[in-house]
Amino acid sequence: MINSKQIRWIEVNDYQEMSRQAASLFEQQLLRKPDSVLGLATGGTPIGFYEELVRKYKQGAFSFSEVKTFNLDEYVGLASNESTSYHNYMEENLFSQIDISPDNIHLPNGLAKDLLAECAHYEQLIQQNGGIDLQLLGIGVNGHIGFNEPGTSFQSATHIVTLAEETRIENSKYFHTKQEVPRYAITMGIETIMQAKQIVLLAFGEHKVASIKRIQQDGMSEDFPASCLKEHPNVTIIYGK
Repeated sequence: MINSKQIRWIEVNDYQEMSRQAASLFEQQLLRKPDSVLGLATGGTPIGFYEELVRKYKQGAFSFSEVKTFNLDEYVGLASNESTSYHNYMEENLFSQIDISPDNIHLPNGLAKDLLAECAHYEQLIQQNGGIDLQLLGIGVNGHIGFNEPGTSFQSATHIVTLAEETRIENSKYFHTKQEVPRYAITMGIETIMQAKQIVLLAFGEHKVASIKRIQQDGMSEDFPASCLKEHPNVTIIYGK
């Protein structure tokens, strides 16, 4: 087994436990640093995590009033108010239920006229705000993190990506048909993600088992983007099936 000594592995018995464990790590971060910069993810896996985070917030455990957030990615071609946009996902699952300032919420603009300029601007914004303190990640069945598909350079900054067919099929459950899934997205690059001070990756379900095993057992390769995490000094992977 080629396993990183830096990665902390937490195996859980059920989805709720995974969500609670992750929310506790974010609670600790916000109590240590109320003005934290959080990197956030979307998809099916983190929904329970956001529910736990909102529950803790409503109990008065912490505030988001000083927090700034940067999401990993957004589809190209979707308006922020469209139901399948990640802007809308975040508003429904988190932002509308907490005391965060709209000025402190950041997602890539998938409708930007100049997408390359938008990527550079997003990268610059992250740096101007001191970088990500704590980054949440999921993992795709092909090992993608953010929308960094297999073959993405480990030195990549925020960029435009052509989504792999595997990814479009995986995400088609959020659309009426697979044809509606956008072909392009803006995503934080792997180097951008790796610059976060702390990373928490969530993976749950039988379909994610093979991906987790590859991180545990294989070496680093750009053919499997999540393998880059072996080089990060502060990663926690919470997983179960």
